[in-house]
Amino acid sequence: MKKIDIVIVGGGMITYDLLLPSLYHLQRTGFVNDIRVCALDSAPLKALKNNKEFLEAFPGQDFEAFPPVTEPEKNKFPDLYKEVIAKMKPRQMVIVAMPDQLHYPVVMEALKHNQHILCVKPLVLKYEQAIEIEKVAYEKGLFVGVEYHKRFDRRSLIAKRSCELKQFGEFVIGEAKLIEPYYYRSSNFQNWFTCDKTDPFVYIGCHYVDLVYFITGLKPIEVSVVGIKGKFPNGNEGYMWAHGRISFENNAILSVIDGLGYPDQAAGSNEQNLQMFFEGPGKTGMIKHNDQFRGVEHSYLEGIGCGGSHFNYVSPDFYKLVPWEGKGYKPVGYGFDSVSASITMAYHIENEVHKMPDADSLVKRQEMIRDVDKKGIIATPANSFINELVVEAARISILNDGDTVNIEYGITPHVKLRPKSNKRP
Repeated sequence: MKKIDIVIVGGGMITYDLLLPSLYHLQRTGFVNDIRVCALDSAPLKALKNNKEFLEAFPGQDFEAFPPVTEPEKNKFPDLYKEVIAKMKPRQMVIVAMPDQLHYPVVMEALKHNQHILCVKPLVLKYEQAIEIEKVAYEKGLFVGVEYHKRFDRRSLIAKRSCELKQFGEFVIGEAKLIEPYYYRSSNFQNWFTCDKTDPFVYIGCHYVDLVYFITGLKPIEVSVVGIKGKFPNGNEGYMWAHGRISFENNAILSVIDGLGYPDQAAGSNEQNLQMFFEGPGKTGMIKHNDQFRGVEHSYLEGIGCGGSHFNYVSPDFYKLVPWEGKGYKPVGYGFDSVSASITMAYHIENEVHKMPDADSLVKRQEMIRDVDKKGIIATPANSFINELVVEAARISILNDGDTVNIEYGITPHVKLRPKSNKRP
């Protein structure tokens, strides 16, 4: 079986917290071959190399750093990823773990060099770019996965099936919340999470919009997002908080609150939850997911939580390193499951077509990609395109003080700022 080489473009938080350890486990279980990580400078690469937890969990495993960790941290290499991708063998995989606004050029560079792709959410910030990516990738028989990991949460999968069985009724109103820790403000976020680039709704609120669409199949048709600005420690201005209101095609409404402000000393590593209400014949249905804790509470002798807190709500479901029957520790949780699903999909595609003639290979690749699109568990450009419409609309709305932006479908889906005089009927 052919293992696949991986290049991660971006050495920041998601690479540290989820991507690299997931790849290490997939490497030792036979799916992944060489791992390379490319970053703007050597600082995050040194942190990854020197991570004590990784050294204990994955003894003897390593990655190749670009630039080398011996490179002075002051030296910046914004285009190095192009050189690294250009040297890859065709039909391996590039993982895009860059700030939101940089996804598109990196994804297109990877497609240019015939690479499968896994991109952290959202894929891109404009619908037209998502359609372009889908078209180019399909024509080349390349798989593109988008890392909407909440689709792999077992409670989400249970809710999706129950909704398909019509056990809830029709979704009418709901609210979601995802507040990340305050310490994010002192991270590299302060260099790119500025008002002109992104906001908390686009960065994390999109998870819950995708999840409601995933569970119900309902398309969003209106978006309104307001933001509250603040200053990062370096003086840059960003939206620290955001509130979005999403209307769906059946007139259901979802309220989404997001921010970078969960107290560092609080018990959870963040605050996140979803509640949805449904109408049925003479009764109502409900989904309620408390995602910030999963019924597990720990109190440590020393503060070891994300913010150094002693008492913690421990969520074992997203990502944790745990003992297993092999060496070191292994990652478990729906975060790992999501990464693994996209990596192994590229692996299975390549091994399925390994000895086929080129023409037959392309037909089989496209068939397998269509199957993934139709199944709708792994997010792809074809089955998660509503997210690009939502984030495109959200950016227009938040920069216009919360004015409503319509999403119009049909032959050419697009977003349009609604004139203030046109009130919703």
